[in-house]
Amino acid sequence: MTVPDLQKCKRDRRKITVVTAYDALFTRIIEQAGIDVILVGDSLGVVVQGRANTLSVTMGEMLYHTKLVAGAAQQSLVIGDMPFMSYQASADDALRNAGRFLQAGATAVKLEGGAAVTDRVEAMAKIGIPVVGHLGMTPQSVHQYGGFKVQGKGKDQAQQLLNDAKALENAGAVAIVLEAIPAELAKSMTETVEIPTIGIGAGPHCDGQVLVLYDLLGLFDDFVPKFVRPYAHLKADALEALRRYKEEVEQGKFPSDSESYH
Repeated sequence: MTVPDLQKCKRDRRKITVVTAYDALFTRIIEQAGIDVILVGDSLGVVVQGRANTLSVTMGEMLYHTKLVAGAAQQSLVIGDMPFMSYQASADDALRNAGRFLQAGATAVKLEGGAAVTDRVEAMAKIGIPVVGHLGMTPQSVHQYGGFKVQGKGKDQAQQLLNDAKALENAGAVAIVLEAIPAELAKSMTETVEIPTIGIGAGPHCDGQVLVLYDLLGLFDDFVPKFVRPYAHLKADALEALRRYKEEVEQGKFPSDSESYH
């Protein structure tokens, strides 16, 4: 999957599948399933590091996980998620840090925000760095919103999101993630722009969908948003396996003779 392939999906009306990943093992499994795009998300701050939000995730941590994923990926397009304060301070910071993601193996980078970051998007696009935008509930602005809340419900806010989507497209973004917005608004935004929209909690009308891997597999249940559909329940399976292991070790049933060297 390449950036032109991604954009062709919209023209061909083929839905795009996106999943987050943070290591080589899950990357290989995701690719075996035929997923189009892997997002190395700053969501790792919550699901991997156990923090309350994504704000403390660093560039070093993101680059480390991007290298793991990109090193294992053979088919999927890999997007690196730019962490908080890696692009907000200046266009120079944004360019430098985006370049580091490509050096780590990513094909594109993702950043949050609309018109306020279009100068960063334009600067990156001019030197050949593909950029994915992110509108709606942007997790790096969680304190501004007072929590993880649906965005774009009011008429003025909805119009602003439509304007932001067009601004990102005009600045050179190759796709836009739409998070936690009304389905009707996401439909309008998808029809307004010529680049693909990737929804997460934005209804069925987007050009593609993304889910956090640990949510999809039922591994993370500290907080399950309305838009998550677990396709497996691996936390329950893991608990059962670990309890059986503990029990058999304590009872002397593991290891058996066949699992021992002679």
